[in-house]
Amino acid sequence: MSPEPSARAGWRAWGGLALLALPTMLLGLDVTALYLVIPSLAADLDPTATETLWIMDAYGFFIAGFLVTMGTLGDRLGRRRMLMIGMTAFGVASVLAAVAPSALWLIVARALLGAAGATLMPSTLSLISNMFTDVRQRALAIGVWATVFALGMAAGPIVGGVLVSSFWWGAVFLIAVPIAALVLVGAPALLPEFRSRAGRLDLLSVGLSLAAMLPIIYAIKHVAAHGFDVQALVMLLVGSGATVGFVRRQLRLTEPLLDMKLFTTSRVFSAALTILLIGLVGFGGVMYLVTQYLQLVEGLSPTTAGLWMGPPALAMLLGAIGAPLLARRLPPGIVMAATLALSLFGYALLALADTNSKLSVVAGFAFIYLALGVIAALGTDIVVGAAPAEKSGSAAALSETVQELGIAAGVALLGSLTTAIYRTTVEVPSGLASSAAEAYRDSLSSASSVASQPAAENLENARAAFTSGLNTASIAAGIAIAAAALACVVTLRHVRPLGDIHPQPEPIASTDGSDEIR
Repeated sequence: MSPEPSARAGWRAWGGLALLALPTMLLGLDVTALYLVIPSLAADLDPTATETLWIMDAYGFFIAGFLVTMGTLGDRLGRRRMLMIGMTAFGVASVLAAVAPSALWLIVARALLGAAGATLMPSTLSLISNMFTDVRQRALAIGVWATVFALGMAAGPIVGGVLVSSFWWGAVFLIAVPIAALVLVGAPALLPEFRSRAGRLDLLSVGLSLAAMLPIIYAIKHVAAHGFDVQALVMLLVGSGATVGFVRRQLRLTEPLLDMKLFTTSRVFSAALTILLIGLVGFGGVMYLVTQYLQLVEGLSPTTAGLWMGPPALAMLLGAIGAPLLARRLPPGIVMAATLALSLFGYALLALADTNSKLSVVAGFAFIYLALGVIAALGTDIVVGAAPAEKSGSAAALSETVQELGIAAGVALLGSLTTAIYRTTVEVPSGLASSAAEAYRDSLSSASSVASQPAAENLENARAAFTSGLNTASIAAGIAIAAAALACVVTLRHVRPLGDIHPQPEPIASTDGSDEIR
């Protein structure tokens, strides 16, 4: 889709962006704030191990499952209206979570939060594309959007720790109430309404989309926690079958839930989504491992570990804000490729880390976080900009879905690889009971749980085994990121700088296999 000259946004649009930053940051906070809340919550509600897992995961499951549906609904019902509906639902569900008398109640409330969150993510992004039609301003606004979400994730553990220590675990959820009130008051004044032509919502497509996403997300998380087994295989087969059925139905419908032509009419659209997926796989897996390294290997408290993650978050801020400015002079694909290549230095630092490498691990993650800021801002802008205006909600939902899948897959793939390396290299101390020895062999966190026993007091062997897994996972992620950097050069080289208003050629495949320009 070619950028064209358009009116520059005024104060109302920038005020609307500031308003949209509130639910965006809230979504980021909700992803990570529970990390420090679980011990206090568990003491109060006494959940089983399975219930604890679902308290953590229900939110992400339902966000991923409903993103496509809610993005399409926003296109049809109105994006501002969808934002306000979602914000109201998010506030109500947050109160239900805060006063939960049982683990089951909290699981249901977290699922409702996920469904409500799925309305907010595509609504905020598609509204930005409506308010900022100037390509330079839109890219900068999306950079702000990506940065605010990441800063919310980075601040989650710190905010959660402060609120739990000052009040009680439910206070973490009540943050949403004043934010919801501000958004509901400010939205009619600052945000425009936009909808494409109305169409019937195909409920079978909704069911198929849920049947495709939820089993796949569940299988990925199950592999990360328990390894690949029959249960994971069954879920993957169910999700894959539903995905095939969903795609075939969308191709037949005149009013599809998701327009599959978005993938075939623009190679740039598909390429940007693929690069986002690969980048988020590397980031999601490494973030999961680095947070464990800081707490289990370096022995930092969750709050202190969260503070150490502050400098990488600032690098993300620099990337997300600086990349759109740099892309005014250089092609966005080249900026993304160069930053991904630079992040390879970060993966190298992680690959060379030992059990006393806190500074180099944090520095390495900062390079990775910098690249995330760049590809989240420019990649998302390319995806949304390549879609027709009436489909921007669906495009935004696809971008968010890919990023959710990328993070989940990164945790599963790199987490499973690290666990496999740990189990094959760790040496279990002699003198442990069979159950304790099995726990020591399972993972570093399990080994830490039996460290009170004299034979397991020294965890250096377990820490070294985990660090070896981190080294190997970082090498694997670095190889994938190198491939993504190359893909940026090959597939996005035709995307002109953001300041270039001349027609932008779209690469098409010629009969001899080479690229032509049209």
